[in-house]
Amino acid sequence: MNKWFINNTSIKSSLLISAFIILFATGELFAQTQMNSDEAAQLQASVKSLAETTKTITADFVQFKHLDFLSNDIESNGKLSFKSPDMLKWAYVKPFKYSVLFKNDMLYINNEGEKNNIDIGSNKLFKQLNKLISTSITGDMFNTEEFRITYFNIEKGSEVHFSPKDEKFAKYIKEFHITFNEKATVSEVKMIEPTNDYTLIQFSNRLNNQNIPDAVFAQ
Repeated sequence: MNKWFINNTSIKSSLLISAFIILFATGELFAQTQMNSDEAAQLQASVKSLAETTKTITADFVQFKHLDFLSNDIESNGKLSFKSPDMLKWAYVKPFKYSVLFKNDMLYINNEGEKNNIDIGSNKLFKQLNKLISTSITGDMFNTEEFRITYFNIEKGSEVHFSPKDEKFAKYIKEFHITFNEKATVSEVKMIEPTNDYTLIQFSNRLNNQNIPDAVFAQ
């Protein structure tokens, strides 16, 4: 076979691959663009307005735990229940039954009937984590004193990245990403650890301001 043909084919293949790389890279660049200050202020106002009128939230969720040493993410399913100002319950139903309840500065854990209680009121780190989780569900966590915050436009909504300023807190959480849909409600929460392992939670079937029986938050 003619060497020119082989070399020309190789060149064409290389150019084609390069074109695909450029197209995909360009797509990534346009998929996420940083907001200007006016856009960020508008998002903050929309989220804050919604959070102020939200007294309860229920939602289904899927959680993916990514660990670099595992070939597949660990997937869990469950139901979230939130009641203002600070009662929050994660009830996992698949692949096992497990619940975590934050209530009155206490953390209640129920592992298939085996219960443990932790007083988080006197632990600054736990209190920060509880506040972080609670406010991330409502989306109202735009505190520039605690975080370095970056705002992005994405294809169908917005994404906000939070980096903790507290060095002790940063040892446990590198970044916190919250994705908002076009209605300014939270659709995803991603918590990235310093090792770059992460937990991604995706919400669906969200209902605001529905009556939640007190029994849901019983420990």
